Amino acid sequence: MARVYVSAVMNATIDQAWSYLRDFGALGNYHPYFEKSYIEDGKPSDQIGCVRHFTVREDGGYLREQLLALSDDEHRCRYKILHIDAPWTNYVAEMHLLPVTEGNRCFGEWWAEWDVPADQEAEALERVAGTFRTFFECVNAHYEKRK
Repeated sequence: MARVYVSAVMNATIDQAWSYLRDFGALGNYHPYFEKSYIEDGKPSDQIGCVRHFTVREDGGYLREQLLALSDDEHRCRYKILHIDAPWTNYVAEMHLLPVTEGNRCFGEWWAEWDVPADQEAEALERVAGTFRTFFECVNAHYEKRK
């Protein structure tokens, strides 16, 4: 089983980072790896069970992910992959934010576990870790522009 864990301190308050990251349908609006992100069937992006669909920029493949949990109180969301153009199964990821009281910043952690063929694991680990790191970098870039 593959496991990835990425954490970062972001230059945004927890409320700022959460308002940016909690929108399950907005992925393709700011992450450079993806585009054309939307929630299927017109459901709200914070409805448990909704499915986001988005295209991967580099190869044009697509992903479908289902929201499993979303907590505004805990600043946490969990989701699973329903479809990916790769031989991955049982993929579940979770993102969690915590306040950093010094400097009014935010700590984010994102992790995932899934099954992937052994000969593809190293590449899969880097792909997922890079995706999570970039989300945190997107938060920093967005709030740096506002200063």
